[in-house]
Amino acid sequence: MSDFFQNGVISTLHRLTERPLEDLEKELVEISKVNPMALLLPSLFSELEGEALANIVDELQGVPYLSQIIIGLDRATKEEFQHAKKYFAKLGQHHRILWNDGPRLKAIDERLQKEGLAPKEMGKGRNVWYCMGYFLASKKAKTIALHDCDILTYKRELPARLLYPVANPTFGYKFCKGYYYRAANGKLNGRVSRLLVTPLVRALKKVLGPNDYLEYIDSFRYPLAGEFCMQDDVVRSIRIPSDWGLEIGVLSEVNRDYANNKLCQVDIADAYDHKHQEVSLDDREKGLSKMSMDISKSFFRKLATNGQVFSPEIIRSLKATYYRIALDFIDQYHNDALMNGLTLDRHTEEQAVEMFAGNIIKAGEAFMENPQEKPFIPSWNRVVSAIPDILEQLKEAVEADLDV
Repeated sequence: MSDFFQNGVISTLHRLTERPLEDLEKELVEISKVNPMALLLPSLFSELEGEALANIVDELQGVPYLSQIIIGLDRATKEEFQHAKKYFAKLGQHHRILWNDGPRLKAIDERLQKEGLAPKEMGKGRNVWYCMGYFLASKKAKTIALHDCDILTYKRELPARLLYPVANPTFGYKFCKGYYYRAANGKLNGRVSRLLVTPLVRALKKVLGPNDYLEYIDSFRYPLAGEFCMQDDVVRSIRIPSDWGLEIGVLSEVNRDYANNKLCQVDIADAYDHKHQEVSLDDREKGLSKMSMDISKSFFRKLATNGQVFSPEIIRSLKATYYRIALDFIDQYHNDALMNGLTLDRHTEEQAVEMFAGNIIKAGEAFMENPQEKPFIPSWNRVVSAIPDILEQLKEAVEADLDV
């Protein structure tokens, strides 16, 4: 059972009661008549071979309020794409698969690359961006939610709770972020949020002083959650990163474009578990190490756009402040876990904090050495301005791939 406490500068929508799913879905069906809804599923082909996505597809089969499901498929051969079409055929809703490795979508990507308008690297950000383009091109829905395809504890109330705050026309929200607590098999998870993002934000506030943006980020209970929902006009205007800074980048973009009373967060699951990334202590280009670098750089970039000046001295002070705050958090999380019968390994937690602290320094150095870096993918508004028929091209390519 959740609490009802409102903290920070955005609205928090709690799980105050166990409202029957049937009741919630019935209301969403009525809402869908004036505000049709879509769901975006960014997926690697390898996820079709796991238990998580199979359960997600089973749960989604009977969802009555969705007008559209868009699946972004990465790293798939022609034969694997054909298998994916059969795999998702059981979905009762209108659905389309973007075969990102297919010749038609590659041709569109090549054209955009020539114009300097395409994502610079492969990954979830690129997949999501193209799916957002198809969402705009298809014009079948006004509100879209996104969640990952590796959720082991998935239940169909997750998309219902995620969509409801934005879809309900009486609320007036433009964007909603999901949150939950991460624990599985008797272990407290969510290391990057617990041990990097929150202590880093607190350290930035301490070193840099009061800051509206940092107060905003600190209002989110799970800023790295991969589940969010937005209206179509947000999809048109938003610029998203193509690296591991996707979630922080999206929060930064909506903060730039909309007042805080247009944004909210919602409790979407009693428990949440998904595929875990390796810590990768020895390789900064993999796992949680690369993630921590990308996230740290995303904070530096955003603060710089707001006028913050960084120097080697500030970065060193930030690292030292972060390290002390993060160690204090470990004590708090250890006590919380122990009281609730969960386990927390202090040694591995401190190893992670030491790695994150080193990566904050590296991320600061990388940011200052390359201030011209352009990590954001252009907004679809800009792309359409440059190539007016690009959305129609994208739609035609996706529809033509149905016959592959």
